[in-house]
Amino acid sequence: MSELDPDDPRPPYQQVSNALRAAILTKTLKPGDKLASQGELAKRYGVARATVQQALRILRDEGLVVSRQGSGVFVRERTERPVGLRPHLEHAFSQPQVSIDFAGFSGETLHGALTEPLDRIRSGRARPESVRVRLLVPDTEVPWTLPARVDDMQDSPAFRKRAAGIMQRHTLAIVDSINEMGRLGLVADSKAELRVYPAVPLFKLYLINKSEAFFGYYPVREHSVVLDGDETPIWDLMGKDATLFHHAAEPDEESLSSLFIEQSQMWFDSIWSTVAREVRR
Repeated sequence: MSELDPDDPRPPYQQVSNALRAAILTKTLKPGDKLASQGELAKRYGVARATVQQALRILRDEGLVVSRQGSGVFVRERTERPVGLRPHLEHAFSQPQVSIDFAGFSGETLHGALTEPLDRIRSGRARPESVRVRLLVPDTEVPWTLPARVDDMQDSPAFRKRAAGIMQRHTLAIVDSINEMGRLGLVADSKAELRVYPAVPLFKLYLINKSEAFFGYYPVREHSVVLDGDETPIWDLMGKDATLFHHAAEPDEESLSSLFIEQSQMWFDSIWSTVAREVRR
């Protein structure tokens, strides 16, 4: 960690938070480690204490650090915790090889989280050598057990048609954006693929660079949607209400998180290579 880059267009507080986040994610700062004092950080980065306070507030909101009154700020000790996907995804794009596997319902969260990393590539602030993205979503052409109509628990073709539009809007946008990186020569090896499989996921899963996993269950909620002109109560899977838990592989350690990532990758690969089919436009 050193002084900030004067050519970086991002605000100083964001640069400080990014530098500290990178140190945490790469285990330069390990769980339980105490961060330097605000005064020391301000001197190190050549910024005001208020800038450091703003940067630390971002890291606290992301669940990466915790403040202990009278003691200072510490890297959180638990690896599995509710966290935000975005900062970890942005950090992944600072690596030479980027791989992202997603299994879930629509890809809406991933679509939003990819905005900043892809903008950094377009502006030349990030230049990975390769980017690989695989998206696995439910097949909307076969009946679903969930979501279902509340009154009779039956599949709704009209709801599946509505869901297909949402999925295509986000997943195809991701595919187009990633593949565009290769066509424009911004990434030497850039490819995104979309496949569907004959089941509805009750959870969402993100596997990042073979070393991190984010996992969360979809809560089932009743809400009404307009289908074929009628207000229809539906038991739906609420992706925005899913709490994501983060698992990070420990180098040279057979930790529970490492095992979870390994088994999750095995599950994803098995679905991808067997019952999933490629989506063709």
